[in-house]
Amino acid sequence: MKRLHQSSSGSTSATTSVRLASSKEDQAWFDAQLDSFHDLGATSPIGDFLRQIVEIDSKPVALLAWGPACYALKDRDRWISWSAPQRVARLKLIVQNRRLLILSPKGASPNLASQAMGAALRALPAQWLEVFGYQPLLAESFTDPEGYAGTTYKATNWQLLGTTQGYARSRLDFYVPNESPKRLWCLELHPKARGILRSQVLPDSYAKALSTVPQGLLPLSTGQFETLRKAFAAVPDPRRKAGNHQFSIGMVLSLVAMALLSGRREIAEISRFAQSLSQDQRKRLGLPYSRTSTKCRRVPGYSVIYQILRRVDPAELNRVLNDWLTAHASQLPQALALDGKMVRDHFGVLSLARHGDGAPEAMALYDQKEGTERSEQQAATELLDSMGSLDGKVITADALHCQRKIARTIAEKGGDYLLQVKGNQPYLEKQALKKASAPGTPFLKQAK
Repeated sequence: MKRLHQSSSGSTSATTSVRLASSKEDQAWFDAQLDSFHDLGATSPIGDFLRQIVEIDSKPVALLAWGPACYALKDRDRWISWSAPQRVARLKLIVQNRRLLILSPKGASPNLASQAMGAALRALPAQWLEVFGYQPLLAESFTDPEGYAGTTYKATNWQLLGTTQGYARSRLDFYVPNESPKRLWCLELHPKARGILRSQVLPDSYAKALSTVPQGLLPLSTGQFETLRKAFAAVPDPRRKAGNHQFSIGMVLSLVAMALLSGRREIAEISRFAQSLSQDQRKRLGLPYSRTSTKCRRVPGYSVIYQILRRVDPAELNRVLNDWLTAHASQLPQALALDGKMVRDHFGVLSLARHGDGAPEAMALYDQKEGTERSEQQAATELLDSMGSLDGKVITADALHCQRKIARTIAEKGGDYLLQVKGNQPYLEKQALKKASAPGTPFLKQAK
């Protein structure tokens, strides 16, 4: 066992230290104590997992177990305000306090629990770095409101974020009710923890904690996907002898749509996305079997995708796609319009409103379009900063809001944006016009 942190406990001149239960003997003793004296018993060491032993003058007084964070927590994720892809990739930067056990009779040492928790938290980042190669940014934990008030967490500056809905994760993406809601507590282990977690680019020092975002995920439900595949099958195939090709135009356009909705933008990225699809997903696309096996299905390569996108009739594709979008409008990601209106040149009202019915999601006041501390641009930035996650939402705005800071804020919160480009951004306008007029670009068209 290695001592990693020491501190004076105050006027008693006792020394508080925190070490890891790293040997098999220490771990067996640690788990035995939890089994014997903790209400929940020992906890399984899944993923990155640490056992801390807090000692005063070399005598064990408290045990803390730390492990992986919950996959998704509504209140925590809203508090961080990160996007779903950021959460999946950066979840290891949150650690969960799984157990806290005080090794003394209740009431014998009134402040011992908070003293032990404080010492453990101070030692945790360095210990985690030494064992796993990165420092966590945030800690989370739960208390049962029926039996515990969370006094220890309050005394050590944890924030109470809310109460869980009483579900437990029994296997991947499947939750069952356990009729036992818990209070959720979170604590920033770094003064800028939440800002780092939701930042567009994660600092290199945390790169070792990154998890690969799952590839090959189809972003539509089975029913939506099937109707889209049938719609794309009606688009005229621009290739010669269209019926003789191994990959029909409906297959290829469906695959392209899935890739675009999953964030791929270049044909090479779309091709790699196709390769990442599982056999079941390839079956749903109707892709053909391999020539040598009836268990493996092939995907179109770069050249097939390129030829179809380059030669497909954009007007016909737009018609089919727009008909499908209209039919499924209520089931697709929500579109919000960011727009401001001046009231008799005295003040302006900026709203973030739903496209369908105009109902506002958020509002702010301003005094001028631009150029002041209370301008519409500044109000838009502050309004978006105050929003929670924008997952599944598309923000539209006119050219006034075609600003780098606004676009970055939307992207960092997990949303997409569609911003009008005019002469106030001459370089961007030039690049957009150049892109729109390029051959083989059926998805861009210059407005008349």
